[in-house]
Amino acid sequence: ALGPVPLQMARTQKNKATAHHLGLLKARLAKLRRELITPKGGGGGGPGEGFDVAKTGDARIGFVGFPSVGKSTLLSNLAGVYSEVAAYEFTTLTTVPGVIRYKGAKIQLLDLPGIIEGAKDGKGRGRQVIAVARTCNLILIVLDVLKPLGHKKIIENELEGFGIRLNSKPPNIGFKKKDKGGINLTATCPQSELDTETVKSILAEYKIHNADVTLRSDATADDLIDVVEGNRVYIPCIYVLNKIDQISIEELDIIYKVPHCVPISAHHRWNFDDLLEKIWDYLKLVRIYTKPKGQLPDYTSPVVLPYCKTTVEDFCMKIHKNLIKDFKYALVWGSSVKHNPQKVGKDHTLEDEDVIQIVKK
Repeated sequence: ALGPVPLQMARTQKNKATAHHLGLLKARLAKLRRELITPKGGGGGGPGEGFDVAKTGDARIGFVGFPSVGKSTLLSNLAGVYSEVAAYEFTTLTTVPGVIRYKGAKIQLLDLPGIIEGAKDGKGRGRQVIAVARTCNLILIVLDVLKPLGHKKIIENELEGFGIRLNSKPPNIGFKKKDKGGINLTATCPQSELDTETVKSILAEYKIHNADVTLRSDATADDLIDVVEGNRVYIPCIYVLNKIDQISIEELDIIYKVPHCVPISAHHRWNFDDLLEKIWDYLKLVRIYTKPKGQLPDYTSPVVLPYCKTTVEDFCMKIHKNLIKDFKYALVWGSSVKHNPQKVGKDHTLEDEDVIQIVKK
């Protein structure tokens, strides 16, 4: 008998002839993992204590890391939240939220308890932790600078296995199920891994026999599986290398060259401003200042929007859903308009630090 799926994958030689067999195994593995992410129904207890944290503020950042890398110290020094800090492992057993104010935005910090290897296979409290991680706008992976790479790989594998894709964009693949007509594969550029045979065998594993698939970039079997599964989340991620007080200047210079990386010392509060600046860059939040008629703009409390939802309508919805009903037009000052002020409709896209005045009917 053939071994379990990962074993079969390891034993399969990689070449053209086996490509679609490997694709099939990858699809099978993705399906098994999905069953772990979405547990089967049935009575029993709730979703676990202390994990369903209400979403407050304009953005949510999850801190992920192994026990004892200094997550709690970093969190309490950043937010002044007192999360029980101790030198022994597994102190943080539930999620501790903290909120920081930065550039006018309220940012929620969540300390996700140490993800232990194998969380995606249902070990530890990993499953609930990762469910919360999926709702974050940014993930900070906190690593110990003395043993970073091993930990980094393990955590990335954990998050990947749960359908979280770090620092990557959704694959450029069009996928549409149909009622009949078989599998239509169109590729707009040369493909190094996927051919009709492989695509058919991956889709067959999902019992999909009629679909249009358009590959607009050189895609892998994993990319196709992500698109078919459709439950992937794409989240930016910063690697925070803690405990830099224990290394040399030369080593620090090397670390600075690593992409998505910020070296800090949580204990000594070194380099926090750098970290906050990078967090701000990765969150891509847009601040809009409001101006009541005949008054100066209020620069103290901006309305903060996520970068993908920045139309005047989104702005109105963030304040109150009734606002859009009485909406006549808006006056906007700032970089999104040619004249200051300019009259705009509800479809106008706002940019960071614009000033807006809503005129009602």
